[in-house]
Amino acid sequence: MNENQMPWRERISYGLGDTASNLIFQMTTLYLMYFYTDVFGLNPGAVAVVFLVARVIDAIVEPFIGAMIDRTQTKWGKCRPYFLWLAVPFSLTAVLMFLTPDFGDTGKLVYAYISYTVLGIMYSGINLPLSAILPSLTSNSNERTVINTVRMIFAVIGVVTVSAGTMPLVKAFGGGDQAKGFLVTMILFSSIALLLFLNMFANTKERVKAIDEKPLPMREGVKALKGNVPWLIMLLMSLFLWITTSIQGQTSIYYMTYYMKKPELIPIVNSMQLLMIFSMVIAPFVVKKIGKRNTIIMGSVVSIIGYLIAITGGNALSVPVLLAGLLISGLGMGVGAGLIFAMMADTVDYGEWKSGVRAQGLLYSAASFGVKVGMGLGGALGGVILSMGGYVANSTAQSESALDAISFNYLWAPIIGQIIMITLLLFYRLDKDQPVMMRELEERRNSSIAM
Repeated sequence: MNENQMPWRERISYGLGDTASNLIFQMTTLYLMYFYTDVFGLNPGAVAVVFLVARVIDAIVEPFIGAMIDRTQTKWGKCRPYFLWLAVPFSLTAVLMFLTPDFGDTGKLVYAYISYTVLGIMYSGINLPLSAILPSLTSNSNERTVINTVRMIFAVIGVVTVSAGTMPLVKAFGGGDQAKGFLVTMILFSSIALLLFLNMFANTKERVKAIDEKPLPMREGVKALKGNVPWLIMLLMSLFLWITTSIQGQTSIYYMTYYMKKPELIPIVNSMQLLMIFSMVIAPFVVKKIGKRNTIIMGSVVSIIGYLIAITGGNALSVPVLLAGLLISGLGMGVGAGLIFAMMADTVDYGEWKSGVRAQGLLYSAASFGVKVGMGLGGALGGVILSMGGYVANSTAQSESALDAISFNYLWAPIIGQIIMITLLLFYRLDKDQPVMMRELEERRNSSIAM
């Protein structure tokens, strides 16, 4: 087998790492707002501030974690050790976040700030290496696309497991006590995630190394950012993608429960994300024809069409039309879902090509800064919009303005995000430069080995 081609055991182990990540991450994205407002008893506006403050702190910490990765030198590589070191702390912190201590209103809010902030930092510590390891797994751009397709397929499995399985598990484990149900469900997901992270540590290999393998000081790594326009575009894409993804994701349970008045749709709608796997599988073939950038643009257009159909269905309270629109939007999202991380890996190569510095930890951390800030802003905006709309927790008779706020969060926000992403991608040119870039980088590495 070619050194730059990964065996299937390794591809699957890498993908299962994202399953592990999503078993915990999606619990916070999809259900934490609901848990905080309807189970833990916090005000939506207060929760919005929690989300924003915690994510800003997390985003500030992120570049330092990236710099740590670039300075890490172990027999296991730069990124792999973090899966071993942080698997247990990350899983344990996730469980603690879903405790419901009776500390009073102020005490509960403080507990939410601390537990959510710590989880965010732990998530950065283990998920940043999950992304940053990609340029080290292979230098072959097509192989990276395949790897990311596998990764995103397993990520979707994690997403669907959480989104479709959580409420039935909460009901089964809680027996009417949602606080107990959420806690036991989180213990289950965290335990599985722990095992999958350890499996990823054991079965992946860092093949591609920088020409100079000395620990990279942060001030040197910054050189890889200078003039790296493709990286800047991906940073902004991550920011707006996660703003809208966070707003929509945390609103799903509200939309089905209060807008459609059909909470039984929650597992059905969330299970439909499995259909994204179909479009993910065909994405590498589309990329070979039209490139990564154009593939994502095509998927975004399809996604927008789907959301417009879903809006029509929601306004008419038509479940079949709503589901058809969500199905189409999911297929569109799936086309590009596995490509963003592959494109970020390409920007690491671009930074090395232009500056001579390979700073994968710093570049991924800086881009992940956009993810974390986007999640923080999305979580905060979603909560603020609900609060401004007059949402009342556990009320079966929400006001018209509250229902409008829920509908905007769930269906209009992702359309706005997709339009912004398409606009940004029109300025992305790396697909054209990549053949020359990879040839010259390979020549430099071979020259360094010969010396």
